[in-house]
Amino acid sequence: MRVRLMHPEKDFDPGAELCAGADELVRDLELGGIIAAAAGEDRLVGDAVSQALLCGERDADAITYRQEVLADCLAAPELIRELYRLAGDAVRAERRILPFWSRDEPTGVVTNSVATLEATAEFMERLRTIADEHAPRVESRGFRRFFTTIARELGEDYLTRMHAQLRELHFPHGAMFSAELGRANRALHYVARRAPDRGLLGRLGLRRSGYRFTIPDRDEAGFQALKEMENRGLREVAGVVGQARDHVKAFFAALERELAFYVGALNLCDALERASSPLTTPRLAARGELDFTAEGLYDVALALTLGRAPVPNAVAAKDRALIMITGANEGGKSTLLRAIGQAQLMAQAGLPVGASAVRLSLRSGVFTHFKREEDSTMKSGKLDEELSRMSRIADRIAPGGLLLCNESFSSTNEREGSEIARQVIRAMLDSSVRVAFVTHQFDLADGFWSEGRRDALFLRAQRTDGGERTYRLEVGRPLPTSYGTDSYRAVFGRALEAPRPSGLGDESAAARS
Repeated sequence: MRVRLMHPEKDFDPGAELCAGADELVRDLELGGIIAAAAGEDRLVGDAVSQALLCGERDADAITYRQEVLADCLAAPELIRELYRLAGDAVRAERRILPFWSRDEPTGVVTNSVATLEATAEFMERLRTIADEHAPRVESRGFRRFFTTIARELGEDYLTRMHAQLRELHFPHGAMFSAELGRANRALHYVARRAPDRGLLGRLGLRRSGYRFTIPDRDEAGFQALKEMENRGLREVAGVVGQARDHVKAFFAALERELAFYVGALNLCDALERASSPLTTPRLAARGELDFTAEGLYDVALALTLGRAPVPNAVAAKDRALIMITGANEGGKSTLLRAIGQAQLMAQAGLPVGASAVRLSLRSGVFTHFKREEDSTMKSGKLDEELSRMSRIADRIAPGGLLLCNESFSSTNEREGSEIARQVIRAMLDSSVRVAFVTHQFDLADGFWSEGRRDALFLRAQRTDGGERTYRLEVGRPLPTSYGTDSYRAVFGRALEAPRPSGLGDESAAARS
């Protein structure tokens, strides 16, 4: 049986290696808070959400498939949590079975396999009951196929036969084997047989038939020979029942892993609902179309931190390969950049997005290049470190990727930093990579504006005449100032005065000006 709730054709493994650049994504886009809200105290849930978020799907049909399953989950959250607990209990029930010393021998394999199947039989029956009850209520392709598989594979006849066969494998009437005699009367071709019920007299030894012998208590060689005969007779049985055990174990483990993602999605939706922050199912653009259009877009990590919805923004970047974000300090530029990255990752994970409406095209990968704080352990300068990180991104990013840059190459002077950034952006655009770039470098931003590029969107952080920040961004030409004096006034409580020329009084200064 295949679970296939995460993908129509593939299994899902939360323990798989994360994609390149995952650590940078978590750090720069503040995904740690999102993953923590989804995970709660459950490590498997956290791993499942991390894997889906950081290694998103690139196939639109697979994402739509997952969105449909999540819609069923949101319609019946308690059902999903019950199924997740059931799968986890089944996995842990197998782990509680005490191993036998001979577990690698056929007799041990049979004993352990029968114990495992008996321990999980209860969960198979409960799963069948749930499937019968809820199959008519689900609408997604994933759950319809899953419940149909359960009804077919775990039917009443199957469960009845399974219980009967498990009772037989306890050998209540003793183990019986047939064999053929080969050269030198060597026994060959052992086959396990169903032992007949000898009745009460036979079990008491009062009714005997055929030939028999008894091994003396101290005949260790005899007991060892008997054990070897039993292992030969049970070898084929052990293979069959061992496969059945492994199949059941793998099924419940896969069910737990895949449901873990949806439990995390439910947890995240609950947390954002408590923060009065809206979520929407993103619409996917057609293959080959370039789009990122959003209404009410916000930083999900910030919403979880504040416990309320942050100031939302709108982005209309259809057919825009470059999004250049400028404007006042502390005006919400980095917050918007994170919101764009989070929305892209959450959409390709099959999760709802923090916005009132979103339509976007799928990306082959998401990469971040954010300004880093000073690090005393660095063996080279900050510019060298920035260039090294960009070089690693260039080695990994592919056409159709998304590059998010926040104050990149600001560690050098504006002329040099602008030229480096300009060359990086042009190289990325020429390689069909979408770029969203936050910068204070006027020369860089205005240079692209002056080119009159039709594939570029310029957003500018709003600032009122009084210097207040609205945290909203609007379409507008880059300005030659970031209003750093506003930040000075906010910190020190007074305006920043222009420096007075050395050795000159007020009149002399005025005359010189």
